[in-house]
Amino acid sequence: MAALRPLVKPKIVKKRTKKFIRHQPDGYIKIKRNWKKPRSNKKTKHMLPSGFQKFLVHNIKELEVLLMYSRSYCAEIAHNVSSKDRKAIVEGAAQEPTPMPGCAVKKTSRRLMCTFYFF
Repeated sequence: MAALRPLVKPKIVKKRTKKFIRHQPDGYIKIKRNWKKPRSNKKTKHMLPSGFQKFLVHNIKELEVLLMYSRSYCAEIAHNVSSKDRKAIVEGAAQEPTPMPGCAVKKTSRRLMCTFYFF
């Protein structure tokens, strides 16, 4: 079964790749060279290359809320979730009717790491 695409995937344009350097930064010691805040397009801000936006999941209830927005957001389990809850979240996500081909479960010696995408 082929993976579904995100609802909207605009092209992410990097407006400027060079660093912003303040003009004559040596005039004041308190003003650093990296003074200007880089801004980006509001539609593509925080967007992953796949076209989805990340959503941190701490428990199963947050996972259920995310099902309504499955074409716009992908789920990522928070780092401070215990391995027992992490396993329950992964099992709960596997029972949903939507497939998750982007699920990558990696079990290390001390913790279970999982990032999965709703398609």
